[in-house]
Amino acid sequence: MFTVTLKNSGRQFEAAPGQTVLEAAQRAGIALPYSCRAGVCGSCRATLVEGQCDYPRIPPLALNAQDASQHAILLCQAVPTSDLVIEAREVTSVEDVARRQLDVLVTEKRTLAPDVVGLHLLPVPGETALKWLPGQYLDVVLPDGKHRSFSIAGNPRADGVIELHVRHVAGGGFTSWVKDGLAEGDRLRLEAPLGTFVPREDSERPIILMAGGTGFAPVKAIVEHFLELSSRRSLDVYWGVRDAGDLYLRAMAEAWRHQHPNLRFTAVVSEPQLADGLRTGFVHEAVLEDHPDLSGFDLYMSGPPPMIAAGKSLFAQAGLPAERLFYDSYDYAPDVIASILRGRAGIHG
Repeated sequence: MFTVTLKNSGRQFEAAPGQTVLEAAQRAGIALPYSCRAGVCGSCRATLVEGQCDYPRIPPLALNAQDASQHAILLCQAVPTSDLVIEAREVTSVEDVARRQLDVLVTEKRTLAPDVVGLHLLPVPGETALKWLPGQYLDVVLPDGKHRSFSIAGNPRADGVIELHVRHVAGGGFTSWVKDGLAEGDRLRLEAPLGTFVPREDSERPIILMAGGTGFAPVKAIVEHFLELSSRRSLDVYWGVRDAGDLYLRAMAEAWRHQHPNLRFTAVVSEPQLADGLRTGFVHEAVLEDHPDLSGFDLYMSGPPPMIAAGKSLFAQAGLPAERLFYDSYDYAPDVIASILRGRAGIHG
């Protein structure tokens, strides 16, 4: 067993042999930031102050040579090989929300866009309602034990309903089944809540929220949270898509803008010929055009890895402090990434 010490708070926890720092922290009830759990998004980046660790599972894809020279590690993949002292953000608000598995019924299935399905899920009779924080996600537990992750697209509701936005991925077995096979009344097994992409309420700074594609789901949840609080903080919401038709809840977002004077909504379409009169370009570029100086903002972003990578780099250059950037990156499930990496290495499992 190795001891991991969090430099800022002094809290400590034990890591068993072969256990990642993130796994050990979660077992101890300590919430450290994470998202993809596959070494891809960089949400769980921390600084190694003392000690050594290794990456026996998946290479830390979100770290480059410069990151390594600055002693950066990825908590979701780093396995201690000695006692550690690390600098990492703690998300204490998540620690009070218990993670568990539960069975749910599909109570509503509807087409939001040609390739996006909206689901409403409700705990089966006898199950207690799921508790979560806005912006968190869940895993659907497949019969073979594999997991598929989806953001929860809203706040906890009095009726217990859990909302998901599922994009169909060509060749994706599970999302193809959701699109063509899943029916109302079917049962799913979930593990939730997961993730630390949650609202921070310890400042009065204006907020920018940027979504790409179905990354709109957790952004929607966080926006709804601040609106329900009647927060006076300004909310500047950007939603980037390839085709104007991909703005599957555009009417709802437009209604936010009309109903709440402190909220602004901007849709951005990357393909000009598909823009239908909307603003064109990449969504992170639109944010920077409107806000060239980000030093006074908190910024939340959710979407595909290329958008997240661009935002992390360019927003820092625009003055956004790293501790005020919160993000959630969606990508392949960890087992799919591992399979891809084994194939590249010529390894067959």
